[in-house]
Amino acid sequence: MSAKTAPTPRHTYSKAGFDVTPLSAPAVAELAKKLSPEAFRVTQNSGTEPAFCGNLVDNKLSGVYCCVVCGLPLFSSASKFNSGTGWPSFFAPVDPMHVSEKIDSTHGMERVEINCARCRAHLGHVFKDGPEPTGLRFCLNSAALVFYERGVPMPTQSQPIKPQTAYFAGGCFWGVEHIFQEAPGVITATSGYMQGTSVNPTYKDVCSGETGHAEAVQVIFDPAVISFRQLLEGFFLLHDPTQVNRQGPDAGTQYRSGVFCSDDEQLAQAKVYVAELTAAKKFDAPIATNVQRAKTFYQAEAYHQDYVQTTGNVCHVGNPWPQVLGAAK
Repeated sequence: MSAKTAPTPRHTYSKAGFDVTPLSAPAVAELAKKLSPEAFRVTQNSGTEPAFCGNLVDNKLSGVYCCVVCGLPLFSSASKFNSGTGWPSFFAPVDPMHVSEKIDSTHGMERVEINCARCRAHLGHVFKDGPEPTGLRFCLNSAALVFYERGVPMPTQSQPIKPQTAYFAGGCFWGVEHIFQEAPGVITATSGYMQGTSVNPTYKDVCSGETGHAEAVQVIFDPAVISFRQLLEGFFLLHDPTQVNRQGPDAGTQYRSGVFCSDDEQLAQAKVYVAELTAAKKFDAPIATNVQRAKTFYQAEAYHQDYVQTTGNVCHVGNPWPQVLGAAK
């Protein structure tokens, strides 16, 4: 792999558990085809519906208000209030990352326009004359929203992602963590210790070689963007799986190669993939990677987290994800 490999676009996830990666213009255009003329005028051409005419102004039901274009949840009935302005008003979004802002200088004044963070649909404006606790008034157009009453099933585009977890050990966890953090669809990559015999081991304990732990990385990922199989493919590109109890200059059982699986399906996929690599003679020596069910993962000390980003020191180089994801197309 070359350290100069072009980066692959990453996805962005909100704390509420939604993929808020901006959609491409063609994708938005396709979604906009389903809109009513009024919804299209408001969301795609920054229109404003007449006051007191929207169907959601006086809605008092409990539920969630989502983007009419892409379905992203934007506001909750819990933050809705009667502003008396004639437009649905809220004092806070369900997640700050779901709403973007930009300056609107039209009509001879300067206002803050609010848009859906995922599809950039025009929603309305935000003003600093709302109630506590925020003091803000998010003033929206009903035509930009679709309401789902509490208890009513939400469509897929309005549901949070369903993340999965897997664990990988490939030498020093600093570099393994960093490369997995670069993968599109990876939500978090965390350095830690696992597959050992003691509880809550420290870095010193693990380095002694007496606890049997491996330096490993917990990878929480969005399977709708990147599959476990693709994570496996990237993992076997980012390190040498034929080295036994070491990786480059780092020697010891804590630096062994391993894929530690969260469930039987992952375990089966990992074993099949190792068998495929072996049959294809992808490596000049036998693959030494331990493929096992995951035991307890213990997060490493704070100074080990995001080590490459913090220090600039790199122990694994290259970016396998363009190769892996490109091959999947």
